[in-house]
Formats: sequence, C-alpha cells, structure tokens
Amino acid sequence: MANILVVDDEMGIRELLSEILGDEGHVVQLAENAQQARAARQEAKPDLVLLDIWMPDTDGVTLLKEWQRDGLLNMPVIMMSGHATIDTAVEATRIGALNFLEKPIALQKLLKAVQQGLTRTPEPVRPAAPAMRVMNAEPVSTTTNSFENRSFNAATAAPAAPVNQFASLSFDLPLREARDAFERIYFEYHLHRESGSMTRVAEKTGLERTHLYRKLKQLGVESVKFAKRGE
Repeated sequence: MANILVVDDEMGIRELLSEILGDEGHVVQLAENAQQARAARQEAKPDLVLLDIWMPDTDGVTLLKEWQRDGLLNMPVIMMSGHATIDTAVEATRIGALNFLEKPIALQKLLKAVQQGLTRTPEPVRPAAPAMRVMNAEPVSTTTNSFENRSFNAATAAPAAPVNQFASLSFDLPLREARDAFERIYFEYHLHRESGSMTRVAEKTGLERTHLYRKLKQLGVESVKFAKRGE
C-alpha cells in the first residue's frame, strides 16, 4: 500500500483515479491545483505523484521545476496531459519526471506506470536524464488481457462463494426485479471470488470499469465489504 497524490483540475479525473487506485489498496490524496498540491506534498510526503500538466494557477511542469529547485523532488512523479507535446514530455523528464501518461489514460497503462514508479528508487536529477517513454492512449479493453494471465479454480481461488444464493431466486417476480436480483447475486459472487478487486471483476464480467462502478451502485452492492481485511 502506498500514499499517492493525484493533482488534476478536472474533478472527474480526480474521482476516477481515486477509485481505481483506492481499489488497488493505495491511500489517495487529491489536489485540484498547485497550491493544494504544495500543501499535500508538505503534509503527507507521498510515495508517488500523478501530476497534470495543464492547470489554471500553476502548470505541472512549473510545479515540477519548483520541487526540483527546492530539493523536494524525492518521490517519483508521473506527468499526465491530453494536450502536451513531445517537447513538453522531454522537458518534464529532464527536470525529473519518471513517466508521462497521455489522456484519456488506459487503465492497464496507469496501473503499470504506478507499479513501476513505486518499485523504482528515485535517483538524483542530472542534466542529461534518460529520455522518457511516452505512453500513448489506448482504449481500455473490456476483455481479459495480460494484466492477469492466469486461470482461477473456483475451489481454490477464494473461500466458498455464495453460489447457493441462486436457489433463492423467485420465478414469480416481474422480469425487471428478477433480472436485478440475478445481477446482484452475480456481481456479489465475482466480488467475493476476487476478494473485492474491481480490476479483476471488470475483466471477468467483461465490463468497462466505470460502467461496473455505476452498475454496482445501481444494484446497491458495496464492493468494499468483499475486500480482504488486514491487507
């Protein structure tokens, strides 16, 4: 578990990244501008920062320069933008950014970049820093991919899932109510089996992650109660 600071002036981006990273077990702090980012950086000392380039008060590259100048760039920083040029990405790398993600950010690229950032020990910034690899945006796949290339055995992957709940379904219900009841049990089954991991449930059910969040909210299913405790 890591402490991650997300800096972005778009509320929708902040909320989505918070949900995704929080589901992965991280503690997420949010800042909507450079002023809030400075305060959060000082108070929490994050393990990693996701920093948007274009912000209304102070842009991300300027804030990165400020941290580098003041000796505060002792954590990995991943830059984000939907409009930045290659020159901007190279400049951010020269200053000390670890990586660059282009919006809209693909789920697997986000998780991979965060994992790489958290497992890499920050190095002193030198004038000739290695060129940064730019991750181009790709649509999030709704099918199973290499993020979790393994098969799950229902008997061993998790404690006994509540499959017996299907027996409680009534065929006397109106179609809409019966469908909602089935979907509720269906998603609870997969959440139980995957220990509450929304990433793996999205892959198993073939739903895009934001759609899965909306569906669970609509059905009144709380994913957090299926998460493993003490991890």
